Amino acid sequence: MSNSMATTASAVGISRAERKVILASSLGTVFEWYDFFLYGALAAIIGKQFFAGVNETTAFILALLTFAAGFLVRPFGALLFGRLGDMVGRKYTFLATIVIMGLSTFLVGVLPGYATLGIAAPLILVGLRMLQGLAIGGEYGGAAIYVAEHAPDHKRGGYTSWIQTTAGAGLLLSLLVILACRKLTGEAFNDWGWRLPFLVSIALLAISTWIRLSMQESPAFLKMKQEGKHSKAPITEAFGNWSNLKLVLISLFGFNGGQAVTFYCAQFYSLFFLTQILKVDPQTANLMLVASLVITTPLFLYFGHLSDRVGRKPVLIAGLILGLALTFPAFRWLTDFANPDVAAAQTRAPVVVVADPASCHFQFDPIGKAKLNTPCDQAKALLAKNGVPYKQQAAPAGVTEIHIGGVAQQGFDKKALQDGLKAAGYPDKADPDKINHLMVILVLVLLSVISALTYGPLAAMMVELFPTRIRYTSMSLPYHLGNGWIGGLMPTVAFSLVVYTGDILYGLWYPIVVYAMSLAVSLLFLKETFRNDIHSH
Repeated sequence: MSNSMATTASAVGISRAERKVILASSLGTVFEWYDFFLYGALAAIIGKQFFAGVNETTAFILALLTFAAGFLVRPFGALLFGRLGDMVGRKYTFLATIVIMGLSTFLVGVLPGYATLGIAAPLILVGLRMLQGLAIGGEYGGAAIYVAEHAPDHKRGGYTSWIQTTAGAGLLLSLLVILACRKLTGEAFNDWGWRLPFLVSIALLAISTWIRLSMQESPAFLKMKQEGKHSKAPITEAFGNWSNLKLVLISLFGFNGGQAVTFYCAQFYSLFFLTQILKVDPQTANLMLVASLVITTPLFLYFGHLSDRVGRKPVLIAGLILGLALTFPAFRWLTDFANPDVAAAQTRAPVVVVADPASCHFQFDPIGKAKLNTPCDQAKALLAKNGVPYKQQAAPAGVTEIHIGGVAQQGFDKKALQDGLKAAGYPDKADPDKINHLMVILVLVLLSVISALTYGPLAAMMVELFPTRIRYTSMSLPYHLGNGWIGGLMPTVAFSLVVYTGDILYGLWYPIVVYAMSLAVSLLFLKETFRNDIHSH
């Protein structure tokens, strides 16, 4: 390195070699998120492949639950790998996570379906998803800490925002690979072509492992270990001490819970809403989401840099307020712009299921044994499958009527109901010629901007909140409880609420409640962190 380069590097507090390592850390994290998000993007197809023994609505909800299983175990991965990261070091801990993630993803691609293995197929699938969740539980904390502990104090938000882009970049990469595989395999994609994106992960595993091996240990950790100040019991120190536990709780119920829901609302539930409820062609929906990600990914960097100037808290609060105010309008706009025929038909000829409440069951049968064969159950299942919004009205025992506008049908007649819906203007799928692609993309951009506001400064805030000796453990658990449980369960809970009520927007009450909670906790208890000294704090 020349004298001028050395001087410049010294001035900003980080060398060229360290910058290269930070970039390598971000790229490795992109590949790991790619592996994790593949399943979510292919949940509908996987539901048919691995849960063929139950009804279609249950199969999709089970597929979402299997997706959520990876999130549910993430906090346990946070404890396991967080402890190792605080005791052994940052580098080798998240080297292990990438290997576990890559192998688990590859094995999903070669796992036989329900038709071949029976009940063993979904059980093995859940096991692989749980391994992925454990790996992700140790990944984020390691990457965020590694970058933050190399970064200059006054640029920590900007540097760590690169880590914040990796989730969106991983999702973008997964969607692009899926689109390429759809193009390559055509109609065979739903049969076997969906496996190719999982198989590709073995190449990404090789690249990621090489990247991680080239990294050096965090200087903050090395200094702490040389001075003999590293923790020998990080879990006890992190959660057995009220002063630190209080920060963990503020982190979880304040910014982590709200941030998680903004992210999954923008990146996943929007996709489920378009494809499963509004019946937009999956390839079209993926392309529109890809376009929105390309537009908004730089904003994660911008809001990270902005938080270095104005503070982390104001940027976060702005995102939560916008989420609270605009979530319902955004999904109404998606309905109007993506499938205007549904919106028009709902206004012109609303559907009402009039039946004895005792004969109408929740459309979720995890073991495939429930007898969901009453006229009410059959009508609700068909309406949910076709993305038709409906209301429910109580009636005496033995009465079941389906009202479409001013026309009432007695009992359940599948063909008559389908004909009645068609005559009222309810489409089987979104009409490609009527989709306002530009406006759908702009709505998706709006949701992603809200996500970027809460996610951009998150890594820096988390690192600054906790002391070095127990930082990996302390920040990993609330992050993965928030993102794994509060955020990760959002698509499953929201879709189940839609099926249960018949109101296609009812599931949005889940994120609204979380936004309100996070906003209140952050305003009342969260202190600004961007001026904290992370080496002595």
